Amino acid sequence: MTRIYVDMDDVLCQFSKAYQRSKVANSDLEYPQSIEGFFLALEPMPNGIDVVNRFRSEFDVYILTAPSTRNPHSYTEKRLWIEKYFDYDFTKRLILSPNKALLKGDYLIDDYDKGKGQDKFEGILIHFGTPEFPDWQAVEQYFQAQYLKG
Repeated sequence: MTRIYVDMDDVLCQFSKAYQRSKVANSDLEYPQSIEGFFLALEPMPNGIDVVNRFRSEFDVYILTAPSTRNPHSYTEKRLWIEKYFDYDFTKRLILSPNKALLKGDYLIDDYDKGKGQDKFEGILIHFGTPEFPDWQAVEQYFQAQYLKG
């Protein structure tokens, strides 16, 4: 079965938007993402939850995210976020790793193409937020074209 890893920050949830808000509200902090509750409060990306839920019925899907070592709460909050927006069972498919190249799979959907092992991932990188894959609709269309060929 085709294995897909999905990043969280700025792929499934709106990290940058919240980071900027927190930076303004907490200008004295060097790392505004270090506040307890930051990751749990992240808003989902448009259509991300729906598309990933559809993928879950057809592919072997995991969440693969790097933890924020500046916020030890991120480890727990990311897990709680998955249960909040998906379900408990999907929390068993959450992988936190600072090096995404350690995992074997067919696809990695990530907003970065390097920095945390993305450039050494052995499968195909779907570079989210780029002109080719600007949003979840484009990602879903790509997979439909790949797997629904006549």
